[in-house]
Amino acid sequence: MDRRQALSTVGGLVAGSFLPPAGNSPAGAAASYTNPVIWQDFADIDVIRVGGTYYASASTMHYSPGAPVLRSYDLVNWEIAGHSVPVLDFGAKYDLNGARGYVRGIWASSLAYRPSNRTFYWLGQIDFARTYLYTATAVEGPWSRLTTINTPYYDAGLLVDTDDTLYVAYGNTTISVAQLSPDGRNQVRTQQVFTTPSSVGTLEGSRFYKINGQYYIFLTRPANGQYILKSSGGPFGPYTMRQVLLDLRGPIPGGGVPHQGGLVQTQGGAWYYMAFVDAYPGGRVPALAPVSWTSDGWPVVQLVNGAWGASYPAPAVPAPPRQVTPMTGVDTFDGTALKPRWEWNHNPDNTKWSAGNGLTLRTATVTNDLYWARNTLTHRIQGPTSTATVQLDHSSMRDGDRAGLALLRDSSAWIGVKREGGTARVVMVGGLTMDGSWNTTGTGSELASAALSGGSVWLRATADIRPGAARSGTFSYSTDGTRFTRLGPAFSMGNDWRFFMGYRFALFNHATQALGGAVRFPRFELSTP
Repeated sequence: MDRRQALSTVGGLVAGSFLPPAGNSPAGAAASYTNPVIWQDFADIDVIRVGGTYYASASTMHYSPGAPVLRSYDLVNWEIAGHSVPVLDFGAKYDLNGARGYVRGIWASSLAYRPSNRTFYWLGQIDFARTYLYTATAVEGPWSRLTTINTPYYDAGLLVDTDDTLYVAYGNTTISVAQLSPDGRNQVRTQQVFTTPSSVGTLEGSRFYKINGQYYIFLTRPANGQYILKSSGGPFGPYTMRQVLLDLRGPIPGGGVPHQGGLVQTQGGAWYYMAFVDAYPGGRVPALAPVSWTSDGWPVVQLVNGAWGASYPAPAVPAPPRQVTPMTGVDTFDGTALKPRWEWNHNPDNTKWSAGNGLTLRTATVTNDLYWARNTLTHRIQGPTSTATVQLDHSSMRDGDRAGLALLRDSSAWIGVKREGGTARVVMVGGLTMDGSWNTTGTGSELASAALSGGSVWLRATADIRPGAARSGTFSYSTDGTRFTRLGPAFSMGNDWRFFMGYRFALFNHATQALGGAVRFPRFELSTP
């Protein structure tokens, strides 16, 4: 008997009632959905429902703005509505000013809604130093900082209790609960409530709930398990623990075990668990499964053939008031503000870019290292494979400038334009690398090039982000926007997890000699086969 079989024999721990395979539902049953529900990099999901609308928050590390808020009306189709952290004003390293914030910044954090003042709350700790709390009356913003708390609530889960008290569950292995002041600005009490048994190992990623009068802290065992604590005696315990899943086969071939997410209840009373699946090189992607409850109040993930289902019947919810905005498609940067799908690599220099009639990037940094260049604008890759195509007006570049479209991570490559000696060439560059401390170890080398005439070129990057192995990205260019020519060798995208964030498409323009140049991107398109 393997571990999974052994666990399924323990009442209420792992295996729940088994659902029929998708497509075998009775006539008239609801349509099905497939996992992942979002094949983009949204990790450490916290999910809530306010009325008939679902919201989720995710980690963004060093990308700015941080902590995207996603919105859905059915738990299956999602759009990016805004960001809870407008700017990473946590130190100069987040500005690429003398230091860098790679793999720091917005980690597992929490999103909550407080009915008493109709306000959304985002709470997260930064750099193990302190905790920040932001609020907004609409997820689109504006979001503003409410307070800073000196206790760093690691992997926090925020609970708005039925009596309107604010509590935070947090910690790694040692789990604590803090109570905040009525206005949320200060900590008034904190207490350790649980120590993880050594047989379990590490527990973190708290999500805090009150369900049917009982308190629950939902915890992850990275990166292959999920546990839950339950208290009938109040938010400070005592708590008992039960295993929810361990080494459960996930819904993405080559991907990891679904874990570290949140529970949410539909308007009709059904429960769902949204977790993420490690799916590098693309990142960590959300998957959804129904949940039932045992008679003594423990959650059970509903399985399909002993695994987290690749497909389930769709949640029974009212028809949505509108269709959500697709996460793929065309952006012509027609407004003065960027759409929420975009995030900068670290904070931008806002004097060096503009939108409206395309995206204009003026050089903001003199460097030969893309990882040090400010105002690199990123977009998540759509899985399992997708293509980014961008038009680049390079007529205002200056000698020494580099601009283009990258596949960006700790090992990167790009296609773009180099201007030297008054002449522009289209080039493919590989070999941009970082070490495990996120210091640059390679600034790249030119692997292919072609002559350019005129002031505009179309650049294309295609990325295969199916997990389980290193995958390929390829680059091509066009002088008319229709006929594309492959440039350079395939780029092998690494699938190591330690950078946490997955590969992204990135638009950039930086100088190697002197500031003053500019480029314009009139159009960006993200498409799938």
